[in-house]
Parts: sequence; structure tokens; C-alpha cells
Amino acid sequence: MTAPAPPHVALPRGLVVLLGAAAGVIVVAGMMAVSWLLGPVFLALVIVIAISPVQAWARRHGWPGWLSTLLLVILVYGVILSLVLVMVVSVAQLASLLPQYANQAQAMFTSVTEELHRLGIDPSTAKTAASSADLNKLAGVLGGLLSGVTSVLTSVVFLLALLLFLSAEASGMPARLAAIAADRQPMAVALRDFARGTRSYLIVTTVFGFIVAVLDTAALAILGVPLAILWGVLAFITNYIPNIGFILGLIPPALLALLSGGWKLMLWVIVVYCVLNLVIQSLIQPRFVGDSVGLSATVTFVALIFWAWVLGGLGALLAIPMTLLVKALLVDTDPRAGWVDALVRSPDRGKARSAPPGSGEAAAPPPPGAPLAARVDGSDG
Repeated sequence: MTAPAPPHVALPRGLVVLLGAAAGVIVVAGMMAVSWLLGPVFLALVIVIAISPVQAWARRHGWPGWLSTLLLVILVYGVILSLVLVMVVSVAQLASLLPQYANQAQAMFTSVTEELHRLGIDPSTAKTAASSADLNKLAGVLGGLLSGVTSVLTSVVFLLALLLFLSAEASGMPARLAAIAADRQPMAVALRDFARGTRSYLIVTTVFGFIVAVLDTAALAILGVPLAILWGVLAFITNYIPNIGFILGLIPPALLALLSGGWKLMLWVIVVYCVLNLVIQSLIQPRFVGDSVGLSATVTFVALIFWAWVLGGLGALLAIPMTLLVKALLVDTDPRAGWVDALVRSPDRGKARSAPPGSGEAAAPPPPGAPLAARVDGSDG
């Protein structure tokens, strides 16, 4: 006779939670250790995902494989190199412009320290503060800035190499996803949804970023703030940073307006940014972003803080795509993790999923296999 199988002993739930938390800490520590590699690799992946529909369009219109891949590489390189060129030229212009405002800055700091002295601040402390604010020492700061630009250019070379390899392999992704679906159908569905959500997020953010950049550049040019194009490009880039991108894009032009035109010009810049950027980026855009990616505003803010801590500046820019990838791998592939999706998605999207149009009650959950098969077969190109 066959011996009976031993009874299955489940671990206590508390121990499972502790083990999962410990594993999460180890994974996060590992990501922080290799952030110099993980950030550029994921940035290259996001760029290729965003532009890959162009390659699919070329293939559908009968272009040969090598030509569609070449088109994708040219587009990817063109976008990156154009952005880098604008930033390098703008930073060089800023480096040559700032020393012209050394005297104004020194006089302003002196006035501030005198006011502090009138309010009872120690005169020696005020004098030390005024001397430390001497912008004649700006040459060292600018040298460090240019050195940082050189480091960025080195990273760009690494990024361009990654983009070349990923672009060359992009045409094989449908076949790879089909092979994954044959063995792990939920994983293939999750990866497709991640790519689709990332593209939706980038399209929405790029459209609103372009609108904000054009409006900011025009407003700064009318106000007479120097380097209006640079600050427009900065507003476009910081638009990819959820929630606080508006503030990061405001500080440099406001300070330069203070140096070039005084307090009134700085206040005008702040008012213009609050009217344009705050309304567009903080009130209108989050609704479209939430609808496109299915993440609530609270989750996007927490994701921003977390990924900026783990990956630095690139983590802030890639917070939403990174969160979508983690959600795809850990939540969307597990039928038992639907409660997590209910917690992190935007409320409007949750209502849309819970009840179909024209129905007064929530729809019953479909069988586990049916929706997955339908979603894998429905490729988005």
C-alpha cells in the first residue's frame, strides 16, 4: 500500500509577512546598490516602449524588418540627442550669464543682512552671511556644474548604447510574449498591460508637458526673463515628475528673475507659473494620468518619494513606469492580489471596472482563464 502523504503544514501568516518584508528590504537595498545601472537601463526601456509603435506601423505597411528597426533607432537617437543638445547649450548660456548678476546678488544679500541686523541678529553673523554669499566665487560652482554636465554626457553615451541594443531587439518582442503566454499566460498579459499603460502615461504627460513648456516660454519671454527657452525645456522635463515637478521647474526662473528684475519680476513669474502650471499640472493632468494608468494620486506621490530615494533623479522621472512594472509583476500576475489593485487604482477607474455601463450593480468576476486569453490575443501593436 502507498503511504499517505504527510499533511501540508502552512506557515503562520505573521511569519509569512515578516519573511516577505525582509525579502523586500533586501531587494530594495540591491536596487540602490546598482542604481547607476538600473536607472539608465529602465530609462532606455521606457523610451523604446514609447516609440516602438512606429516600428509596428512600418511593419504593417510592408517595410522590411531592417528598415523598420533603423527607423526606430533614428527616432530614438534623434529625440535623445536633440534634448541633450538643447540642455548643453542652455547650461553653457547660463554659465556665461550668471556672473553678470554678481553685483546685484551681492547688494541684495547685503540689504537682507542689514535688515536682519535691524531685527536684532548678531552683526558678526550677518557679516559672515553676507561674505559667504559673494557670487564672485561663482567660478568654482560653475566649474562643478560643467563637470556635472561632462558626467551626464558620459551617461548619455552609455544610454545610447543601451538604446541601440534594445531598439534592435524590439521587433522580436511579440514573438517572445507569445512564447511566454504559452507557458505563463498571466505574465504575458501583465507585460502587455505594462507596455500599454506606460505608453498611455507618456503620451498624456508629453502632451501636457509640451503645452506647459510653450506657455511658460512665451510668458517668460514677455516678462523679459533671460533664457526663457531653457526654463521652458526645464518645465517640460519636470512635468514627468509627479506632484512636485511644478515646484522644481519654478525655482530657477524665479531666482533668475529676482537677480535680473527684482522682487516684482520674481513675483510675476511665481504668479504666472501658479496660474499656468498649478492649474494644468496639479488639477487637470492628474485626472488624465489616473485614467490612463489606473493609479491614485496618493500612490503616485508615494511612488515618487520611494523611487527618488532608491534611484535618485532618474527615479523621480521614472516613478510611474517603475510602479507600473512592479504592479505588473507582483499584482497583475496573481489572481489572489486583486485587493491590492483595488487599493492602488484611481477611484474613477475602480468604479468603471466594478460595474459596466448601464448596470446598477457590480459585475460578477469572469472566469480566471477567459479574460487572460482574450487580452493576450488582443495585441496593441
